[in-house]
Amino acid sequence: MHRLAGVCALAIVITALPARPQAIEFESNGLKYQTLTKSGVTVMVAPLPVRLSEYAIVQVSVSNGSQAPYVVRPEDFSFVQSTGATVRASAAGAAVSMLAKHGSTGDVLKLVAAYESVLYGVPNMRSTNGYEQRRQAALVYGSNKFRAAAAASAVAFVQTKLVPGQSTDGAVFFPTEGGKSLGPGALVLRTNTDTFQFNPN
Repeated sequence: MHRLAGVCALAIVITALPARPQAIEFESNGLKYQTLTKSGVTVMVAPLPVRLSEYAIVQVSVSNGSQAPYVVRPEDFSFVQSTGATVRASAAGAAVSMLAKHGSTGDVLKLVAAYESVLYGVPNMRSTNGYEQRRQAALVYGSNKFRAAAAASAVAFVQTKLVPGQSTDGAVFFPTEGGKSLGPGALVLRTNTDTFQFNPN
């Protein structure tokens, strides 16, 4: 009888513990997406098929459905490889600077084309403060070189403070040897208040 009471008590405690949110997976335009919501904030990620120079690239969108402002930075993202090694995403400025110095205009155009096909291929993905707004600002640059750098800057996910109801999107750059894929592992986002653990690939 005491054993049965103990088992029942344990079951009550386990069911009372909050379940860890699980990422929802879906496919669109040949890409595999994962979306995860915590504290009212929804993050959606998808690896891009294009790789540039020294980077693997992940498309990210963030929507703030909470009641308070929410800050997200590209360097809050990391990729934990199956070996246990962790690759931290580059700051937007570092990735754009590298592309401006070492990437060709063709590289940037390839990145922009791949990013736009992803962004506009997902129904109902509309950012209030993301790529489209940054792209419009980039059109004011005159020379091809500056326009390519501005286009790369428009694609890059930048540090953003989202007020309730706002959303943003951008490309997060993970440094790899020769732009190789990140391999098997899981994407993680750690902000000041939450940890988003996505499913392993």
